[in-house]
Amino acid sequence: MDLKTATAIRRLRLVSAPEAISFLLLLVCSVLKRTTDFNAVPVMGMVHGVLFILYVIFWADAWNRTKWSVKTAALYFVLSVLPTGGFFAERKLRREAEDAVIASRARQEGAVKA
Repeated sequence: MDLKTATAIRRLRLVSAPEAISFLLLLVCSVLKRTTDFNAVPVMGMVHGVLFILYVIFWADAWNRTKWSVKTAALYFVLSVLPTGGFFAERKLRREAEDAVIASRARQEGAVKA
């Protein structure tokens, strides 16, 4: 894995958890808006919107660089629209990056001819 691909995956991974947290906070704010006088929906909506747009941009970049299959790319996109999906995406992306590092080190040491 080259540096640009690793960076694309890292950016996507780093925005996944905050995007999921902002989604959950937006849901809480929506409930509070309906049940109390507290209205933070405009602020949380903007924060979540910015994080979601960043996630989609980073997802598209990672898909382009990693050459994921359509199924894998669709999975990461679907995880972005589920309330806790960002946490699962972050964990899966971290595992994928760690596996790529291990494979790269093995190739450098000559242990694997791939």
